[in-house]
Amino acid sequence: MAAAAAAMMGAAARRLHHAAAAAAGQPPRLKKLALHPPKSVEVEFADGSSFHLSAEFLRVYSPAADSKIRSIAGEKVIFARRHVGIMSAESIGNYGVRILFDDLHKTGIFTWDFLYHLGSNKFSLMRNYIKMLRRHGLTRDPQRRK
Repeated sequence: MAAAAAAMMGAAARRLHHAAAAAAGQPPRLKKLALHPPKSVEVEFADGSSFHLSAEFLRVYSPAADSKIRSIAGEKVIFARRHVGIMSAESIGNYGVRILFDDLHKTGIFTWDFLYHLGSNKFSLMRNYIKMLRRHGLTRDPQRRK
């Protein structure tokens, strides 16, 4: 009986902690990360949020500096990544994951907080990305080889 009461109190304390974290603007705790190579990553958080993030989306919003990025008018521009794939992922401590893409980009560490941000805002982020490509006359598609 005491064990059941302690478990209930622990669960209540965890719910309170997550509610306080959400109120403070902190994302909820990651519950699950599933790699679906080569096309996507699925993440699930303690608040019930679940996101499927495509390889292209993750590559475009990779939090790393990369020599394959063009800077146009001071704007970071990654283009021609529609068909990029995910090769593997490596856990980084208990806070993130490093994803290796088939264009050999591997320097970005996606923290759980950043994955939550990407998932929560993926439609507006992708819309902004497509608008930015149009503004600069670029495309999501890779150039055809001759």
